[in-house]
Amino acid sequence: MPIMTIRNLPEEVHRALRVRAATRGHSMEAEVREILTAAVAPEGRVKLGSLLADIGREAGLTDEEFAVFDEMRDKTPVRPLDLG
Repeated sequence: MPIMTIRNLPEEVHRALRVRAATRGHSMEAEVREILTAAVAPEGRVKLGSLLADIGREAGLTDEEFAVFDEMRDKTPVRPLDLG
């Protein structure tokens, strides 16, 4: 997996990222990764998981039931198909 170094990050940005990560229970690295992933996601693209979650909410599932699904979910990143 590629590695990225960010130089000359303003102290206030670093501090805000550290606080944001802590409040969400993430490491700073995980928080920055999540921010970057969201920033480059195509607009208007509906993910299957989000669609299913919306259907579950309409059906009346509780937050506790959603938590069970989240714990069981395979969070392994998808790899592109290699046709070579």
